[in-house]
Order: sequence, then C-alpha cells, then structure tokens
Amino acid sequence: MARKWWTLLAVSVATFMLLLDITVVNTALPSIRKDLGASFTDLQWVIDAYALALAALVLTAGSLADRLGRRRIFTAGLAFFTAASLLCGLADSPTFRWSAARLRTASAGSRSSS
Repeated sequence: MARKWWTLLAVSVATFMLLLDITVVNTALPSIRKDLGASFTDLQWVIDAYALALAALVLTAGSLADRLGRRRIFTAGLAFFTAASLLCGLADSPTFRWSAARLRTASAGSRSSS
C-alpha cells in the first residue's frame, strides 16, 4: 500500500517540475521581447517551438520507457534534469547558461513519460 503512495508522490513531483519548466518559458517572454526586440509572432514561435520539442521528447521517452523500463527512464530523466538545472545555476557565462538550459529542456521529455 505504501508503494502506491510513493508512486503517486513521484509522479506528482515530476508533473510539478514539468509545469514549472513550462511556466519559466512563459515568464521569460517579456524579457525575450524586450531584449531581442521580438514581435508577437516571434513570441508565438518561441512557445510553439518549445511545445513541439517537448512533445517530440515525450514521445521518444515514452517509447524508450516501454523498451527499457519506466522506472529506469524516469530516474535517468530526473537525474539528468537535476544535473542540468544545477549547471544552469552555476553557469558563469551566457553561452554556458544557454547550453545548460537546452540540456534541461531536453530532459523534460524523458522524466514526463512515466
């Protein structure tokens, strides 16, 4: 019985992290518009590109989870997301920060497939 509650907790935390990741993109839109001089159409492309990449990664992670095991892929995705987020926090240059953020985004698909 306790195992079911741990599973629910793990899935809830992963869902929260995914929603937080999406919220960060939406929160960054005003800064993207101001810093890059982006138009409304450009901002729509940012959201669409993020959603498309996330969907592709979720489908890929789901397929891998069916083949390699859901727990293994979930754990690997969670560890990868955590490591990439740590790199984002420790980044000292914009290029390194951008690269770490892309890694973190890529890991969102693998941890949401459970």
